[in-house]
Amino acid sequence: MPAAEPYIDTSALAKRYIDESGSDDLDAFLARWPRALISRLAVVELRCLLQRRRRAAEIDATYERAALDDFADDIRSGFFQVEPLADRHAVVAHDLIGRLSGHPLRTLDALHLAIALSTGATVLASADRAMAQAAGALGISAVTFG
Repeated sequence: MPAAEPYIDTSALAKRYIDESGSDDLDAFLARWPRALISRLAVVELRCLLQRRRRAAEIDATYERAALDDFADDIRSGFFQVEPLADRHAVVAHDLIGRLSGHPLRTLDALHLAIALSTGATVLASADRAMAQAAGALGISAVTFG
């Protein structure tokens, strides 16, 4: 049975916590759903992204901490359901890289797609157009932001 919730990759997820192009559109999109799916991979990637932005002086430590706290609140509230990262996802990602050889699929994008497939998600939110096209090739409707 397909998931009723969309799968949110890290490129879209970041727009919820950093005000940038596409943030308002993502917020409007997420407001249509009672909850959304993310992966453990996105949790790690978002942490890294925020730290990288702080090191680049795009955000300060206070902003970083507030974003992480808001993210933790979204998980605790149940709005974001965190899907586990498992070895089977790496196996499927490996297969997807071959199956989608016409798409410039990066390693972590392949893992996100593998996890989205495992949840039965029929909608994927991303800020990455190549990722969205790869999702479409798999029959997953993609919505892009930014």
